[in-house]
Amino acid sequence: MFMANNLQEVLDQAGNTVDFLRNSQVGAYIYPVVAPEFSNWRSEQRAWRETAVLFDQSHHMDNLILRGSDAIKLISDTAINSVANFPVNKAKQYVPVTPAGHVIGDGILFRQDQDEYVYVGRAPSTNWLLYNAATGGYNNLDIVEDRRSPARPMGKPVSREYWRFQIQGPRAWEIIEKLNGGPVEQLKFFSMSTMNIAGETVRTLRHGMSGAPGLEIWGPYATYDKIRDAILEAGAEFGMVAVGSRAYPSNTLESGWIPSPLPGIYTGEELRAYREWLPATSYEANNAIAGSFVSENIEDYYLNPWELGYGSFVKFDHDFIGREALEKIDPAQQRRKVTLAWDDEDFKSIQDSILKPEGENFKFFDLPLANYGSSNYDKVIDADGNVVGFSMFTGYSSNEHRALSLATVNADVPEGAEIRVVWGEENGGTRKTTVERHTQKDVRAVVSPVPFSAVARQSYQGGWRTGYQESGSAS
Repeated sequence: MFMANNLQEVLDQAGNTVDFLRNSQVGAYIYPVVAPEFSNWRSEQRAWRETAVLFDQSHHMDNLILRGSDAIKLISDTAINSVANFPVNKAKQYVPVTPAGHVIGDGILFRQDQDEYVYVGRAPSTNWLLYNAATGGYNNLDIVEDRRSPARPMGKPVSREYWRFQIQGPRAWEIIEKLNGGPVEQLKFFSMSTMNIAGETVRTLRHGMSGAPGLEIWGPYATYDKIRDAILEAGAEFGMVAVGSRAYPSNTLESGWIPSPLPGIYTGEELRAYREWLPATSYEANNAIAGSFVSENIEDYYLNPWELGYGSFVKFDHDFIGREALEKIDPAQQRRKVTLAWDDEDFKSIQDSILKPEGENFKFFDLPLANYGSSNYDKVIDADGNVVGFSMFTGYSSNEHRALSLATVNADVPEGAEIRVVWGEENGGTRKTTVERHTQKDVRAVVSPVPFSAVARQSYQGGWRTGYQESGSAS
């Protein structure tokens, strides 16, 4: 049997790309190593709204360390974002697109020194940076690859370049200053500095993932236990809770980031060399599309920056891959990111169906996160059954007491409109390992703001959550 060596050969062998990805055996996206729960996911969700939490981000993202004078050129050449204002000790969201203008992924870029940047995020953008670094003639560039931890380490030791934590919640700043032994300046959003923890100097990023002032912090992995223990000890009097890998990703339902759109790289002659560069074991070759939206054309799953809420990042002050395609797009006509608040009775009927005889069950809605693929595409339809968007990230918030989806919908679908999400897959479901036999269910939902959390809407800064963009922001 012919064994494929790269993504292009995988696709050629598979025949139809959509069928191949919709029946991928890789399963849902796993947040590895960190314990699923430290207390219970409901209490952990409530803590980021009521007291404080420790998010452990040490394992589920790639770190790509870029050093050398050509690092900024690689970033500028591949990002829709402007780098005209990107000083040391600032961070930016990094969004690359294909020559056709389709989003590949996103992540965060940290400028740690004059010629040192760290990309932190998922594999599609990592791979795009590595490919362009290898083929773009960047001579003064050194790269350290620190890939995410194995999804299933099976008892084997795991090590990273950095540990990475977030201290978030209404009482986060009290904990931060207790750890530091004195006041810590609340810098502007996505600004970086340092602080002291347990005798160690750690790097900090001003963040606000839970709608209140907080920090992302990182340092050498060898100090992981020392720093984590010190944070939890200092946070105990403030009600701090360690958040497990079960609750952690559900935070985005309230904050409004769509984590895993399908990278738009599976078609186009301009990208053939890239597909031939990507190994058959790559994320892109094993990605699992889940949901009720079905098209024979893989390009129908591609998205542009405006559809994902990244439109404010697009800056035509520099040449970048995909610029010409994006210049032809009318932003006012594009789908936009929203939250869908699911109807309580329809949600209850899905949960109740697990008690019914086989053949009458709807697709299982896991709690708190119901996604069952890497890239999730459920049809959003209007009263006439027309597809008006995609529901792309679905789960339950104990803070809002609601089932919610993050979605992208047509420009003419107003806030407050009732639409329907088609929950589950056709014909009893695909062959994915995460799919049991089930029937589809139309779920009523109300088009709502993003972020859904009023606290987050009032507190966040930075364009990818709110559409607001201040001078010198991290876009």
